[in-house]
Amino acid sequence: MRPVYLDYNATTPIAREVAEAMAPYLYEHFGNPSSSHPYGVAAKRAVESARAQVAVLLGCRPSEVIFTSGGTESNNHAIKGAALARRKHGNHVITSAVEHPAVMEVCGWLETQGFRVTILPVDEYGLVDPADLECAITPDTTLVTVMHANNEVGTIEPIAELAAIAHRHGALVHTDAAQSLGKIPVNVDALGVDLLSVAGHKLYAPKGIGALYMRGGAELEKLLHGADHESDRRPGTENVLEIVGLGRACELAGVNLDQRARTLRAMRDRLHEGLERELGRDLLKLNGHPEQRLPNTLSLSFRGIEANTLLSEIADEVAASAGAACHAEDVEISPVLQAMRVPVEWAMGTIRFSVGAYTTEEEIDRAVDVVTRAVRRLRPQEGSEAVRRPPEEGEYRLTHYTHGMGCACKLRPQLLEEVLAKLPLPVDPAVMVGSNTADDAAVYRLSDELAIVQTVDFFTPIVDDPYMFGAISAANSLSDIYAMGARPIFALNVVGFPDRRLPIRVLEEILRGASDKAAEAGISILGGHTVEDNEPKFGLAVTGIVHPDAVLRNDRARPGDAIVLTKPLGVGIISTAVKNGLADQAVADEAAAMMAALNRAACEAMLEVGANSCTDVTGFGLLGHLHEMTAGSGVDAVLSAAAVPVLPAAWDLAAAGAVPGGTLSNLAHAADHVTFAAGVTRVAQLILADAQTSGGLLISLPEGRAAALLAALKNRGVNAAARIGRMAAPGSGHITVEV
Repeated sequence: MRPVYLDYNATTPIAREVAEAMAPYLYEHFGNPSSSHPYGVAAKRAVESARAQVAVLLGCRPSEVIFTSGGTESNNHAIKGAALARRKHGNHVITSAVEHPAVMEVCGWLETQGFRVTILPVDEYGLVDPADLECAITPDTTLVTVMHANNEVGTIEPIAELAAIAHRHGALVHTDAAQSLGKIPVNVDALGVDLLSVAGHKLYAPKGIGALYMRGGAELEKLLHGADHESDRRPGTENVLEIVGLGRACELAGVNLDQRARTLRAMRDRLHEGLERELGRDLLKLNGHPEQRLPNTLSLSFRGIEANTLLSEIADEVAASAGAACHAEDVEISPVLQAMRVPVEWAMGTIRFSVGAYTTEEEIDRAVDVVTRAVRRLRPQEGSEAVRRPPEEGEYRLTHYTHGMGCACKLRPQLLEEVLAKLPLPVDPAVMVGSNTADDAAVYRLSDELAIVQTVDFFTPIVDDPYMFGAISAANSLSDIYAMGARPIFALNVVGFPDRRLPIRVLEEILRGASDKAAEAGISILGGHTVEDNEPKFGLAVTGIVHPDAVLRNDRARPGDAIVLTKPLGVGIISTAVKNGLADQAVADEAAAMMAALNRAACEAMLEVGANSCTDVTGFGLLGHLHEMTAGSGVDAVLSAAAVPVLPAAWDLAAAGAVPGGTLSNLAHAADHVTFAAGVTRVAQLILADAQTSGGLLISLPEGRAAALLAALKNRGVNAAARIGRMAAPGSGHITVEV
């Protein structure tokens, strides 16, 4: 059974009538509208017919409609175009705090061009107060841009009142009507606007098509330059196929609009009332104006629940959107909820449900049941009836039960450095390696012949299969021992498990995977500790031994050393793509196998040849862990981007945007101590900063031993190992990345 779709504000399906109208222009009427022969004339007539259909819905003349690639382009053209064209009259633009990024980012760009931008506040419902505009507007104000209806909470702004104030002071008015068109009346004269943006995919037309209303006489600077299409206002051969679709969608939207709004409101309220009935009002908070909002939009905050966790819980049965993203170190609340001053404890659990033309009562009732059961599992109440346990049978994709994956969930390096700097340093003389370094494990001298090495590591699922999750977690924890040049002797389990969300057999498989990997390393897991958690988490506390004189630290690199990496990068990017459905099974299996591979053979080769310094590459990425090594050793480094081994699929997936948040944090942190050569692309930078889980060993050793190490690694089956750079002169730890 397909999930109930309650995300119509994100996008709508193409209406069947729209698709039927488009079909002839896919195969038969393929002419260029600028051509004078019959093929071109047919296309031109279709474009002008669609223009008239859009104009009827907006209540304007067809000549006041130009076609664009979508709402974002329409907003850019309106705001930049008006500001630049009217700069001689002033350089002040006013907007609101709840605008879509397609408006806020444009206004931010204008500030870089010398414009002054005022952001109007909103009240607890997300409404702009016209009195605030009256206070903010000046003789230099040339444009006021405020959205018609908010995409997150649905609040409808008093555009007509704002427009009257703006016009009284000689400013133009633009409104982003992407969410309102087709749901409530949108008439440009009634609103009093000069510019209005339309996004086709919000009203059952295709993606990639939009329109901009320009009141006659409005002056806009052109953003694109070329031929004189769209009456010399927007160059480029018209997208006839999708323009036809937008026209038909607008025609359909104008039919029985009031009845459609009543139906949408009934579906929306049925969902709200059902959740309120099942969960109680003390657990739910409505965001947005209770009356003055879109009839299809329901923004609800669930107290004490993280939005992404709830969405993961219902993902296979209900599709909706989050109003906040929870990470290991903080909660990212949407700017709209921040502007409305929604308290964090509510905002962090905000979900936007939006119904549409194809939503049924049966789907609403099913959604109520699914969400209710999920909330009760995530937030069981004392005295409530027993929460139903998940069935033992069935497929459970572990990455759906967490909002972060693997070592990418580590605290941001900036934050960790700040915290550790406040802790006291160890004073015990037997401590050989402690919190005063950035090493992978602690080392404690027991005698002149023996030191004990101790580490602990755990994280959320990086793969869907429980057995592989256990194996990868174990390999990752063991890697810290190998990175110190030590031999592991035993381990303990560290478990967080959501027994209300996952059956106990899943935990059994996790533990079995870890046990088998420990056996491969030649050790036993002797016990451990468990806690109940809303997200599955697993790892090991591992104990190892080493001769005190043989400890390998990460702060002993020397100028002139070669730098060798034993595993390819990219598993963080690939794992994110797998979770998002962008990578196929073969790619997923390759990344999982790489993460599950022990660094035991690499350690043995390193000890055989001899090394100065070592660490393993995990959550802070190659750049982060190399910087720990260079800064601790007091040397600079030169890295060759082309020499770094990378899983092939990671390149295209990173370019497609499948990048973990931890990777982005790593790259931002690297800005202070990494210089990239001009030819090192953004994608390459992301891969070098990619948050790895159970990555390879990063080894610094004398130049003369590099070839011997690579040969020893290859003899032990570590075939992906490569020399990736060199330690340069003494310095502050700066890294130069060459092409």
